[in-house]
Amino acid sequence: MTSSKTALNSMDLFDVRAELTGEECMVQDSVARFVDEQAIPLMREAFEQHRFPRELISQVAELGLLGSSIDGYDCAGLNSICYGLICQELERADSGLRSFVSVQSSLVMYPIYSYGSEEQKQRWLPAMARGEAIGCFGLTEPQGGSDPSNMKTHAKRDGKDWILNGSKMWITNGSVADAAVVWARTDEGVKGFIVEKGMPGFTAQEIENKFSLRASVTAALFFDNVRLPEASVLPGVTGLKGPLSCLTQARYGITWGVIGAAQSCLNEVIRYTEDRILFGRPLSHTQAIQIRLADMARRITTAQLLSLQLGRLKDRGVLRPTQVSLAKWNNCRAALDIARDARDILGGSGISAEFVPIRHMLNLESVITYEGTETVHQLIVGKELTGVNAFG
Repeated sequence: MTSSKTALNSMDLFDVRAELTGEECMVQDSVARFVDEQAIPLMREAFEQHRFPRELISQVAELGLLGSSIDGYDCAGLNSICYGLICQELERADSGLRSFVSVQSSLVMYPIYSYGSEEQKQRWLPAMARGEAIGCFGLTEPQGGSDPSNMKTHAKRDGKDWILNGSKMWITNGSVADAAVVWARTDEGVKGFIVEKGMPGFTAQEIENKFSLRASVTAALFFDNVRLPEASVLPGVTGLKGPLSCLTQARYGITWGVIGAAQSCLNEVIRYTEDRILFGRPLSHTQAIQIRLADMARRITTAQLLSLQLGRLKDRGVLRPTQVSLAKWNNCRAALDIARDARDILGGSGISAEFVPIRHMLNLESVITYEGTETVHQLIVGKELTGVNAFG
């Protein structure tokens, strides 16, 4: 007898899908439909026009993708695997779209939920979940993004108020945000402040001429004697623990997101090599191409298994930042290498926006840098292994 075997899913060789719950599959499928039908058709043009497709925000909100891991406050209350799958599907369209959701969910709504007052939660979280209010996260500064301890932005008490001065750089959503969660030095330690659009002394300037994340808004924030009431302070945390905990949330989502970009590149290059005839046969029939495709699949599979286990650890409440660093480092490097190799396989077509690898490749140059560069994550893992801090 001969047994019939079902072909493996080329985007999921280890059948990670079989490890998902019904709810997790449903979330992935609903986001995938949105991405295929609404997001992907817009992203190439948005990238070329250096424009964030704000028309997608209402649909993203209706799907419950903003603050999806938060319980209550009109948020979906989904688990960490669901959030990861959301990031994966969104980045399959474009890193800029996933970045928008990551910042809103992990860097703005998360600190308000975790460290904010009940009044702050009630005011901002439902509005942000509905996409009616946009947020940004102000940590990185011009003089050193990888060293938050070198923060220059500061706030000083003035009676019952605070006076905020300084600047932040490379801020996603910065010039379209209704509120910025800004981290600043104070005499009492690092504190988070909710700075609202239109406050005197607060300005945001969009950064132009980017060749990466062009479908995402990036800005510089400036604070010139901005007067903030005590009600603007996040009361639940003091010190770098606050912003660093937010980064852990965002980095977790990134480990999943870049898998989507890598899958998009591999899927396109498989189709291309099947149709491209050189020297009398399809490119996909050659050993050199098959080896390169297999290597892409290997990297994607490794990334999927890392992120799946990471999500399970997160949902059990035992996730360690070092584990996130290892996955962010591995998965971003894998995705960027896949995008670069896919562009190369496409030959001259690889530099055309008609094909997705060049756009993903350019975006991933930013993704591998933000939320901690590759070197930062290597050193975090190194410190875990040796017990020695080699950052200085």
